[in-house]
Amino acid sequence: MKAQKPGLHPRNRHQQRYDLPALCQAHPELQGFITLNPVGEQTIDFANPLAVKALNKALLAHFYAVKHWDIPDGFLCPPVPGRADYIHHLADLLALDSGTIPANASILDIGVGANCIYPLIGVHEYGWRFTGSEVNAEAFASAQAIVNGNPGLTRQIRLRRQKDAKAILSGIIHKNETYDATLCNPPFHDSAASAQAGGERKRRNLGLGEESVLNFGGQQQELWCEGGEVAFITQMIKESQQFGRQVKWFTSLVSRGDNLPPLYRALTDVGAVKVVKKEMAQGNKQSRFIAWTFMDEAKRRRPL
Repeated sequence: MKAQKPGLHPRNRHQQRYDLPALCQAHPELQGFITLNPVGEQTIDFANPLAVKALNKALLAHFYAVKHWDIPDGFLCPPVPGRADYIHHLADLLALDSGTIPANASILDIGVGANCIYPLIGVHEYGWRFTGSEVNAEAFASAQAIVNGNPGLTRQIRLRRQKDAKAILSGIIHKNETYDATLCNPPFHDSAASAQAGGERKRRNLGLGEESVLNFGGQQQELWCEGGEVAFITQMIKESQQFGRQVKWFTSLVSRGDNLPPLYRALTDVGAVKVVKKEMAQGNKQSRFIAWTFMDEAKRRRPL
């Protein structure tokens, strides 16, 4: 059982301990994974990937009215509270320009993943419309199955396959399209070996054996790319210049603070008009996202 999480956004629905009875009502399958901790409180085994997946299904059903959600084995099972935080802080960023959170914003999720998590939260919380890009065929099919399995989402979420594995925005943003913002949770590691070592560290920290690998699994595109996070975001920054008149705000998570200086240099090089950094915290985990724009304030205030 988790205690109250320090640092979450005020509008985040996950401020309190998990209400497991309510979650089991939303997704009865979760009941089979409930255990007692040493002080007799109900909890789940967070080292068990099936338990974590059942918890996610329950959270999405209970808080976000998502009736169908599943991911293939080996894909990342996202922590819902942290993903929701990014959406809420992005809403605040958009509100800085217009004075209120836009009700019909158009958002591009770069690397929507098998879990489709950001569009699911953003549609429910703010009524936004999403385009999700994905390079991996299996992840794309999984995300499409989630959208198709929930009535109403097909009108709010559209998915596009990125055919060029070396491109990020190019080929996804079409000629006459406009977006209020992009969001992205980029691959962190710079090699498969680094990704594997990171997974092993997580397992050791939880006192787990090799059989627990699935909980921290992730396909190649989710976990690593050549040059790691800095290289990926730098390429996104370079590509964003081409679409500066079509997108108000480009944003990306940055997992490590010491990765920021080279990204700021890249943003200076492409002539970003304004750069914003937003710090976030989920429990003991610190994270942040950066946002940049090529539009001045007057342009950002106007509808695209």
